[in-house]
Amino acid sequence: MEGAPVSELRDRPTVLRITEVGEEILGSACRTATEEDFGSPELARLIDEMFLTMYVADGCGLAANQVDVDLRLFVYDCTDEDGVRHVGHVLNPVVEEQEPGRRLIEDTEGCLSVPGANTRLARPAHAVVRGVDQHGEPVVIEGEGYFARCLQHETDHLNGQLYIDRLSARDRKKMMKQTADRREKVFAERAAKAAKLAGAEAGAER
Repeated sequence: MEGAPVSELRDRPTVLRITEVGEEILGSACRTATEEDFGSPELARLIDEMFLTMYVADGCGLAANQVDVDLRLFVYDCTDEDGVRHVGHVLNPVVEEQEPGRRLIEDTEGCLSVPGANTRLARPAHAVVRGVDQHGEPVVIEGEGYFARCLQHETDHLNGQLYIDRLSARDRKKMMKQTADRREKVFAERAAKAAKLAGAEAGAER
């Protein structure tokens, strides 16, 4: 699939720590990727490690500042409303502006950086994101339904905004209570999945 994990690294990618709400990097706009980034082994590794980290955390999208990297990059593996799976990455993404009165969909939304919390949030039902791939080549990603939500959610991250920033103060407080109550269980599940993956890889190398 276009933009999927490159899987050409000499060493296996590692699971990265996911930053949490309240950390400074999540509240700041990320730096724009430049020619120095495009095509580099470091960028290829980061993309692979972000995919692995996202899968271990059972996510459908992950932005670079969610793994403590200041770069306008996100990866995704998300199914749209027609059941079509979309897998890829994009650097320097920009969501096209939409006309007033566009159709909105209210659906459940959560975030790997706000572990265990989720709520219903209205977003445009359609989204177009323009950016570049890891080699600096232009890409255009168009999404409907939940995939459109994913594209908007991840681009928000790179602009320094979490989905809970779109909520009322009361609802935001509720989400913070949810994550305080559930984060330990979420972290335990992630750790167990990472350990299982590491064990499977070790067994395959024997």
